[in-house]
Amino acid sequence: MKLRERELSSDCPQIMGILNVTPDSFSDGGRAYKSIDKALFLAEEMLANGASIIDVGGESTRPGAADVAEAEEYDRVVPVVEAIRSRLDVAISVDTSSAKVMAGAISAGAHLINDVRSLSRPGALAVVSESDVAVCLMHMKGEPRQMQNAPVYEDVVSEVLDCLTFAINDCVLHGIDKSRIILDPGFGFGKTLGHNSTLFRGLPRLGVEGCPLLVGVSRKTMVGDILGKPVDQRMAGSVGLAVLAVSMGAWIVRVHDVAETADAVKTAFHVLKG
Repeated sequence: MKLRERELSSDCPQIMGILNVTPDSFSDGGRAYKSIDKALFLAEEMLANGASIIDVGGESTRPGAADVAEAEEYDRVVPVVEAIRSRLDVAISVDTSSAKVMAGAISAGAHLINDVRSLSRPGALAVVSESDVAVCLMHMKGEPRQMQNAPVYEDVVSEVLDCLTFAINDCVLHGIDKSRIILDPGFGFGKTLGHNSTLFRGLPRLGVEGCPLLVGVSRKTMVGDILGKPVDQRMAGSVGLAVLAVSMGAWIVRVHDVAETADAVKTAFHVLKG
């Protein structure tokens, strides 16, 4: 698959390293917040450890997270994208729903827009359609502040599939070719542990019309609920789910623990492909 001028192999799984430039990240405490040098160091480390994509995010989307002003998110994200683009040979993803941040990141050299709201905010669809970037469309039931307030599904796999299919069709109608689209089922976004587990088992059904799948479960509540462990003790469980995701057809796994996940996925994929 092409991400602008970069081409990533569809023959092997890709590791997306998470680079939060927020002060309130649930998983890493904002290690790169307000420090471009620190962000660059972490991005370089992830690249060396096996990441082929760095996902830069300037707004937390954890349940109950506070909103961030668009200008502040822009100031957090775009300089980091510029720095990574100028220094490192890696694909850059930007985790945002803001049209302004998308436009700035694309101008700065981002290759992929990773939007938990599937381009539903004003102007987002137009910004992506007028560019050549790839886009990841994610399923989310509700909004981050209230998405975990007793979500209900009759058939979570079918409902997620229907929503993603609708989002794909909307993109195509606005000039975004399917070859530029990646899909994310949205684990933990408006879903209980039961929903997440069912959705995981349904991954083979979610590769809609050939669009590759991205799975992000790293350090999430799903892992904590299964293991009964806090966020800083969820690495092994997260790596295990990443391997399971790849075995069930995921092309990208979005992770915090890049080195451990890359080794595990590479080993498992070697055996699986025969």
